[in-house]
Amino acid sequence: MRVEAFVCRKPDENREDVYWFLLRRNRRLYGVAYTLDNVGDIYLVGQMALSAVDADEVDRVLGQVLEVVDSDFNALLELGFRSSIQREWQWRLSRGESLQNLQAFAHLRPTTMQSAQRDEKELGG
Repeated sequence: MRVEAFVCRKPDENREDVYWFLLRRNRRLYGVAYTLDNVGDIYLVGQMALSAVDADEVDRVLGQVLEVVDSDFNALLELGFRSSIQREWQWRLSRGESLQNLQAFAHLRPTTMQSAQRDEKELGG
């Protein structure tokens, strides 16, 4: 039996740091491991012999997938898409848009609008 879960698309930046994170994380995973597809998107993949498959084992492996994606997703986004997240903060702040789904990245928020505008110019926005 094969388990495969998409985690996130190919990182835009800091790929070496992202891959280092994934390799270190693989050491502690049960039944699954991080891998990349042919375009560099990140997946969790696992295989089990059919003889080892029972309800408890399926529950254990699927629970591991859920726990891993929940705990690692924001870290992967911050490592691989930090500049995009910062630009999104700047864009939303400058236009008065909702900030609700950026709260996990509040530490990347510009401290002032002047800072946001200056950073936006530096980032080519």
